[in-house]
Parts: sequence; structure tokens; C-alpha cells
Amino acid sequence: MSINNINNGLANNAKLDNQRPAQQHVAPTASKTTSKAVAQNSVSLTPYVQNSHKLQNKVLEAPVNKAKVDQLRTSISNGEYHVDPEYLASKIAKIKTQIFGF
Repeated sequence: MSINNINNGLANNAKLDNQRPAQQHVAPTASKTTSKAVAQNSVSLTPYVQNSHKLQNKVLEAPVNKAKVDQLRTSISNGEYHVDPEYLASKIAKIKTQIFGF
């Protein structure tokens, strides 16, 4: 294996060294432009998302009947709690109508 073109590589490296400072000077300018573009971007939420956020806040502020929660927790852990599927479906449909108007 022979190395014949070492000097050609060095000559090319000298040319690259002369070009590097100019390229480095251009890079910071490009990053400033990018940061300005990011500052001009904005985000807006759809009315659906805004209403969902309001609903979530109302739920978090609603009072909790701790005695009933404890009673339900106990009956679930004892295997005594049973779900009536028709009653549950009717409640879900009623709530869906109240929220979305369907």
C-alpha cells in the first residue's frame, strides 16, 4: 500500500482553512434569523379545546361527597358493586346531550 497524494491533500486543506472563517461568520447570522422566526410564531386553540379546558376546570372545582366515595370504594373492593348497563348507557347519553347538544 503506497501513499502518493499526501501533498495534494494538504493543499486542499489550506484552501478549506481559508474558507472556514467566512462560513463561521455566516452561521451566527442564520441562527439569529431563525430565532426571530420562532418569536413570530403563535399557537391558537380551537373552540372545542377551549371548552374542554373550561369543563375540566369545572370538574376539578366541583364538590366531592367523600362519604359516598368511601362507600363505593368499599363495595367495589368487596365485590358487592354491580353496574346496570342500561342505566349507565342512559346516563352517558344524557351527559353527551348536555355537553355537545346531540
